Amino acid sequence: MFDLDGTLSDTRHRLHHVASTPRDWNAFFREARHDPPLTAGIDLAREWSTRCELGYVTGRPERCRRDTERWLAEQGLPVGELWMRRERDFRPARVAKVELLRSLARERTIEIVVDDDVQVCDAYREAGFEVLRADWMETAPLLRQVQERGRT
Repeated sequence: MFDLDGTLSDTRHRLHHVASTPRDWNAFFREARHDPPLTAGIDLAREWSTRCELGYVTGRPERCRRDTERWLAEQGLPVGELWMRRERDFRPARVAKVELLRSLARERTIEIVVDDDVQVCDAYREAGFEVLRADWMETAPLLRQVQERGRT
């Protein structure tokens, strides 16, 4: 399972939309289709796809599905299922994403989860998942801060 923002895609160009209140989440997610790829993450996803079925899990809301699937295809990433946050789910990523992965683990074996968010990685580990923290994007403390607070 690979996260998107900060793991496969570089979000820094759109962080200004959530840098101050009120946060403009619609603009933040709308601009995701223009994210540059993070080569280290893309390469790792391709490598893992030779060993197992790849999946993508993201805190992006469901309304971003079409743009997200298009972005994944444009990067030449292997086709895999994409699990997204339900609309109006404003919980912190460390809660929403772990709940999603737990439900998936009832039906599938999750070999590894790759995510950039330290608190999400800690929550995944506490839930019993093997985790690789994506640390290849330059530090983006604002992204981590807004992921933790949820969408308020």
